[in-house]
Amino acid sequence: MKKRSNNSPGLPSSQQILDFITASDQPVGKREIAKHFALHGNDKIALKALLKDMTDEGLVDLAPGRAFHKHGGLPRVTVLRVAAIEGSNLWAVPDRWEGAGPAPRLRVMEQGRKGALGVGDRILARTEERGSGHVAHPMKRLQASAEMVIGVLVEDIGPGGKPIVWLRPADKRARYDFAVADKGDADIGDLVRAELTGRGAAIKAKVIDRIGDPFAPKSLSMIAIARHEIPHVFGAETLAEAGHAAKLPLTPDGREDLRDLPIVAIDPIDARDHDDAVWAVPDEEPGNKGGFRAIVAIADVSYYVRPDGALDREARRRGNSVYFPDQVVPMLPETLSAGVCSLKAGQDRAAMACHLVIDKHGKVTSWRFTRALVRLRANIAYEHAQAAYDSDAPRDDWDADVLPTLKNLWACWTLLAKARAARAPLDLDLPERQVFLDEAGGIAEIRVRDRLDSMRLIEDYMIAANVAAAKALEAKKSPVMYRIHEPPSREKLVSLKDYLETFEQSFALGQVITPAVFNRLIDGFSEDDRLPEIMQAILRSQTQAYYGPANAGHFGLALGSYAHFTSPIRRYADLIVHRALVDSYKLEVPGKPKGLPARTGLGEADAKGLSRIGEAISALERRAMEAERETVDRYVAAYLATRTGEIVVARITGVQPFGFFATVDGLGGDGLVPVSTLGSERFFYDEAARSLDSEHGRVSFTVGQRIELRLMDANPISGALRFELPDAPEGGFRNRPPRRDGVKKTGKDKGGKHMVGKRGRPANIKHKGRRR
Repeated sequence: MKKRSNNSPGLPSSQQILDFITASDQPVGKREIAKHFALHGNDKIALKALLKDMTDEGLVDLAPGRAFHKHGGLPRVTVLRVAAIEGSNLWAVPDRWEGAGPAPRLRVMEQGRKGALGVGDRILARTEERGSGHVAHPMKRLQASAEMVIGVLVEDIGPGGKPIVWLRPADKRARYDFAVADKGDADIGDLVRAELTGRGAAIKAKVIDRIGDPFAPKSLSMIAIARHEIPHVFGAETLAEAGHAAKLPLTPDGREDLRDLPIVAIDPIDARDHDDAVWAVPDEEPGNKGGFRAIVAIADVSYYVRPDGALDREARRRGNSVYFPDQVVPMLPETLSAGVCSLKAGQDRAAMACHLVIDKHGKVTSWRFTRALVRLRANIAYEHAQAAYDSDAPRDDWDADVLPTLKNLWACWTLLAKARAARAPLDLDLPERQVFLDEAGGIAEIRVRDRLDSMRLIEDYMIAANVAAAKALEAKKSPVMYRIHEPPSREKLVSLKDYLETFEQSFALGQVITPAVFNRLIDGFSEDDRLPEIMQAILRSQTQAYYGPANAGHFGLALGSYAHFTSPIRRYADLIVHRALVDSYKLEVPGKPKGLPARTGLGEADAKGLSRIGEAISALERRAMEAERETVDRYVAAYLATRTGEIVVARITGVQPFGFFATVDGLGGDGLVPVSTLGSERFFYDEAARSLDSEHGRVSFTVGQRIELRLMDANPISGALRFELPDAPEGGFRNRPPRRDGVKKTGKDKGGKHMVGKRGRPANIKHKGRRR
C-alpha cells in the first residue's frame, strides 16, 4: 500500500509535532496541533493522516481522551492509580500501561489532607518530568473503575439450541450469573477475571484474563488471591535484595548476647515462621519478692529489611502475610520469613529483646529494649508444651533446661493472668475453624481449634511486650504506630439493645460502657445454648481495630496504650514499631552493608507519614482477613460437597426478607434457605426481632435458632451452601400455585413488618443477570 505523502503545504514535520507534544504542559490532541501550526482546510485532513502514520510507526501513542503523547512516555494528562505510600510520599502508576518495560512510578504532589488519597484510588492527573522521573499533579479523584469479577465460565443451551456462556461469580454473596460477551482464549470451566460493562439487564462480562483450573491444587486460596488482588509473586529486585540481606553478618557487636539463656518459642504446630520466643525466671531482687524477670525476644526484621529499599516497598505494599489452609502468601521472601529472620532452635538469630520486670500481682513495673543475639533451645508446638507441663515430663528430644523453662514461664504467666483478670478485657471466646489437609492437598478434617492454656500464656506475654513497646516510645516522645480499638458507637449499642430484648434481656444505654459490661452479659448466658449468638452479637457491636499514630486506647483489651511489636515477619506495623525503638533508644548496629540502605531506624519521612501508613496497612489487614475467611468457607463447602442431600444440624445466623442464613454446627460455612422454600404461607420479615414469621403465626425462624436442614448444594468455588427444610417438596414450595387471598406482595403492615412476596423479594429489585 502506498504511504501517504507528508508534503502538504504548511504541514509540520513529524519531528516538529513531536517537539510540540513533548514541550506542552497540556493534553495535545489533533485540534491543539492544528491550532498551534495554524492549519486549515486540506492541511487539517493531511494532519489526520500524518498522525495516523506516526501512530502506526510507533512515534506517538493515543491516550484516552484522544490526546497524543510521545511513544513509550506518559500522557500530559492521564489516569493514575495510587500504588504505594512511603512515609509522607504518595506514589502512583498509570491505570493502564502498554509501554515497553515496567510501568513508571510517579510521586503524587498532593495538596493538603482534605480528601486524602489512599492505595487503590484513581485520579486524573497532570504529569510532569522532573529530574530523571515524573511527578503527578492531581486534578480530580475518579470513581472506581469498571467492576471486576472473579468467576468460573459455564455453558448453557439458550433459545433455538444455541449455546450461551455465563460467568458464575466466585463471590458467594452474588445471586446472579452474568452473560459473557467475550471469553477471549478461556475455556468453559476455567477460573477467570472479567470486567462487567453495561447497566441493569444489559450487564455483560468480558474476560480479561484466565486464572487457571479452579480444581487444581491450591486453587481455593488462589481464588481469594485473585479476587482480592493480593500480591503473591516477588519481583526480581526484591528477591535480589533479600539475597543480599540474608548474607548480612551476625555478630555480638552492638547486641546483647543472650545465647546462654534457655529461650524457647511456642507456636502452632503448623507454623511456617517463628517471630517470638520467651524466657522467665524468678526475680532475685529483694524489692520484687515473688516477682519474675522475663524476656520476650522478637525477630529483628529491621536489621534485614531497611527503609526505602525494594524489600521495604514490597513489604509495605503487602502490609501483612496472608495465611490460607494450603499456602502462605508471606510479607517477606521465604529466604527471610522462613530463613534468617525466623527464630529457630540451635541457630544464632538477631532479635529485639524486651526485658520485663513483673511483680507478684502480675503488674509490669519496668521494661527495657535491646538488640540481642539469641540461640533458642527449642521450637515447641502449643500441644507439646501443654502436654509436657501437664505431665511434668519433657519430650525425648529436649535439652535438660527446656522443662524448667516451661515451668518458670507458667509460674510467671499465672501472675500475668491475674493482672489480666483484674483489668477485665473483653472475653469473647469464639471458635476458630481449622482445616487439616492430607499430603495430596485433600481435606482430611475440619474442626474447631482447641483453646489451650499454652496459647493464652503466649498471648499474655505478647500483650505485655506490646504495651511495653508503646509506653517505651511514649517515654521518649517518639512517634508510635498504635493498635487502636475504639469503644462501640451508640448506633451499634442501640442495635445490640434491640437484639437483646428479643431474649428478654435488658441493656442500659446510659451506663458507662466497658468490656466488663459485655463480660457480665456473657456470664448471664453461660449455661444457655444461645451463648454463641450472644457473643456474635457482641462482636458485631464492636468497632474495627486499626493502626494509627493518634492514641485512642484499646477498648477490647482494656488498655490505654497498645502497639503491635511481636510479629514483624508477618505484619508491617510491627516493623514500624521496631524502627521507632531503634531511633528512640539509639540501637543502630555498626557496619555499612553492601548493596543495602545503611539505616535501620524509622527516619523522619516515615515518622511524619504514620497516619497515611496506618490507613494503608489497616485496609490491607481487612483484605487479608476477608480472603482468609472466604477460603476457609470454600474448604468447608468442598468438604460438604459429598454430603448433599443429607440432613445436618445448623444454627440460624442471619435473617433477611429473601430468606435466612444458617451455619452447620461444628463446621461453619453460611448457607441460604430461600423464603420461597419455607412453605405456602406468606412470611413477614421483622427487622427488630431478626425473624421471619409466617402469615398465620404457625412458623417463625429467628437468629440463634438451632434447626435441622437438608443440604441441597455446596459450591467450593464460591463457598456458598444452600439448604431447604427437610420436609420441603422437591423443588421447594415455589412450584405451588400463588395464593389469591388478597395479601399484598410487598410493603409493610401496620406493625412495621416487611411483607414478603411469593418470590421472596420486594417488587423493586431487578435482575442483573441469570438468577441462580
